[in-house]
Formats: sequence, C-alpha cells, structure tokens
Amino acid sequence: MALHRFFDGSDAVSSTPWHRRARHVEERRAIRTTLMSAGTLACPRCDVPVALDGPRVDVTAELRCPYCRHDGRVRDFLSLSAPTRPTRVEVHVLPRARR
Repeated sequence: MALHRFFDGSDAVSSTPWHRRARHVEERRAIRTTLMSAGTLACPRCDVPVALDGPRVDVTAELRCPYCRHDGRVRDFLSLSAPTRPTRVEVHVLPRARR
C-alpha cells in the first residue's frame, strides 16, 4: 500500500491528529427562566378543581376547597402530573427575599 503526498499542500493522509480536526460548536443561551413545571390545582379529597386568589401564590399559603371545604396548603392541592383539567398553573422557582 502506498501513501502519496502532493506538493500543493493537500495530503492523501493528514498528519493532524483527529482531535484537532474535529470541529465542535458550543451553544450557550443567555435566557434564564424560573419556570419549573406546569400542573393542576385540585382538591386531594374530592378532586374538584380549585382556583387561586391572585396571579402569584406561595406554595405554603392556605387554600380551601370550594366544594367540600377541605383545608390545606397550596402544595397539597398541586399535582405536577400531566395536566388534564382547565385549572392549569405554572410553578416558578424564585429566590427567597432577603430579610
């Protein structure tokens, strides 16, 4: 088997190691999001959808089912499984406020 080198600079066999010839492209996105998941709010006892008081509610806030009057925290009513009801909510992770 014969290996030939040409005078014009193009080589039949490259002398550059393969890791120097490989071209990698790294893409970094500067967009940050606080969205963790989407879920559904429903009563854990009677499975009735529950509406929130405002646009932003803490997961430790108190919540009451309008149908069976079950009391609990928002996190008890929150289900992060695939949302099938129209009472969909977005769960965002926010940094704690400094005291």
